[in-house]
Amino acid sequence: MLLVTGVNGGLGALVLAHLAGREGVVAGSRTPTKVPAGTPARLVDFDRPDTLAEAFDGVRTLLLISAGAAEDDVVIARHGAAIEAAERAGVEHVVYTSLSGDGDHLPYALAHRWTERRLRSSATLSWTVLRNGLYAELLGAIAAPGPDGVITAPLGDGKLAAVARADLAEAAVRVALEPGAHRGRTYELVGERALGGAEVAAALGAEYRPGRLADARTALAASDARDFQVPMVLGTYSAIAHGFLAGPGGPGGPGGPGGPGDLAALLGREPRPALEVIAAGR
Repeated sequence: MLLVTGVNGGLGALVLAHLAGREGVVAGSRTPTKVPAGTPARLVDFDRPDTLAEAFDGVRTLLLISAGAAEDDVVIARHGAAIEAAERAGVEHVVYTSLSGDGDHLPYALAHRWTERRLRSSATLSWTVLRNGLYAELLGAIAAPGPDGVITAPLGDGKLAAVARADLAEAAVRVALEPGAHRGRTYELVGERALGGAEVAAALGAEYRPGRLADARTALAASDARDFQVPMVLGTYSAIAHGFLAGPGGPGGPGGPGGPGDLAALLGREPRPALEVIAAGR
């Protein structure tokens, strides 16, 4: 049996769509009544570890989708509870959706690296780590033009190896259905071409005039963003602007060319161009 967590989230919903109609698949959610009809669902609430023993009963492969944005201690507690429950339930293999290796400078990297380390230290679980790059959809959101058609996101001359969320979902399904072939592997799943604000502007028919991080902080603080989300978004802007998210082959300087990861090999085709995803989302 394969259990997929977080199926009501953006990535999890796409994963579940790929698995629709397949026998031996169970959806895990804090709100199982909202799972699409036709897929068996179980209550999985990482904030209530007492729900996990029953949820993981009979599960051989667990596709552990990262348990949402929160402070590090909350995310680590959630992931730790899930892994401990998987060990007790006799789960054989965990596929974990982590963060790309070039994302170590991001404010939310620590919880992902902790989870990877926890899986590697398990005495009973085999594992696969999918180091997902930042979504093309995210880049489209944080570099969206204003009402005047100008993109002011503080990205400088930096670039991001953005990746279509749908491609990450497809890759996760391929691995989760054949976990033995991917045992002990860590995959870097990023875009093939690194993009900056200028490329996004050209694709959207906008103008790019990058602003300052301080101005972005002021705007975010005045928005409905939660307190912990402000440094997360600012850290993402800064890491892109200063050349740290251009992909596994990219140098540390701004505008690095990036380099291919493992996504095309897992998909068996070329990944979706991030600019097409961004343009389609407008």
